[in-house]
Amino acid sequence: MSELSERIQQVLDKDIRPALQMDGGDVEFVKEVDGVVQVRLQGACGGCPMAAYTLAGFVEERLKAAIPEIKEVVPAG
Repeated sequence: MSELSERIQQVLDKDIRPALQMDGGDVEFVKEVDGVVQVRLQGACGGCPMAAYTLAGFVEERLKAAIPEIKEVVPAG
């Protein structure tokens, strides 16, 4: 795992995952390529009508704030 991937995983574990788990959801880090991070929302977050907001307004915002070299966070396909 690259140094950047490890930093992403740390931010997910420390700052993002606990909040999502409080609502019955979770997030899985899939991969990072050229500053674009792919994640998969799970549990209650996976099928939630607010999933797009959770991804962009929460997950992406927090990751970019902690790791400036991240350009975008997208759902894994």
